[in-house]
Amino acid sequence: MTETIAGEIDAPRTPADHARSLVKHAVLIAVSLLMIYPLLWMIVSSLRPTEVIFRAPGLWINELYLANYSEGWFALSQAFDWYLVNSLIVVSGAIIGNLISCSLAAYAFARLKFRLRGLWFAIMLMTIMIPIHVIVVPQYILFNAFDMVNTFLPLVLPKFVATDAFFVFLMVQFIRGIPRELDEAATIDGAGHLRIFGQVLIPLMIPALATTAIFTFIWTWSDFFTPLIYLTSPDMYTVPVALRSFLDATSGSNWGAMFAMSIVSLVPMFLAFLFGQKFLVKGIATTGGK
Repeated sequence: MTETIAGEIDAPRTPADHARSLVKHAVLIAVSLLMIYPLLWMIVSSLRPTEVIFRAPGLWINELYLANYSEGWFALSQAFDWYLVNSLIVVSGAIIGNLISCSLAAYAFARLKFRLRGLWFAIMLMTIMIPIHVIVVPQYILFNAFDMVNTFLPLVLPKFVATDAFFVFLMVQFIRGIPRELDEAATIDGAGHLRIFGQVLIPLMIPALATTAIFTFIWTWSDFFTPLIYLTSPDMYTVPVALRSFLDATSGSNWGAMFAMSIVSLVPMFLAFLFGQKFLVKGIATTGGK
């Protein structure tokens, strides 16, 4: 029987197998090119004069026009690095807030015993289904009453109260996969909840924390709706709102400069995903497998 299995494993591939493999790879390559085409077109468009962008929808560049990058960098009321710094401030606050609040909330749901824990956990999960458009008006009224409009606080402060239920759920699942014997051993040594959380669980939660940080970075960096509502001064704009300023409904829009700065704004997200991919895959895999 062993020889039969080995023979089946070592059996040479037939022409039909090669044909199926060829077709499969061709389809995958075609779909991949179709998905990446908008990004390639935007890169090419950033290297074309504005008047040529929509006249030549292909990817061939007849004239390399690098001035879009210098024009776009200084086209608005501030240099574009000003808006990059604004986005970096908001993203940094959002990441810190989510890491602290969501990990603490996850520890409470996963390890502490309190009345109606299951009900509160279910209510917390139900908030994932609530669209932001439902709560945006009450939130705006609240922040306006505290004179926080046109500051970064409405973009950062909610992250410190564990409003992102997805990350709480992610960390709860991860903590549930950590043996309770570690907690019990720390308790025997005299450790309280804060010490168990900080010295026992946090070092083991690095993949889940890294996943939370990466997703928070990407979602906050690319968020357009929330900054558009709360930031009224051009000097406070984040990158997505600043990119919108390149478009003018009453006169000609500088599409080339906008595409050039769009490419610049994608670089931080690309780097975050590139260097955090290992933690991202590990965090999702270990969370889903436990």
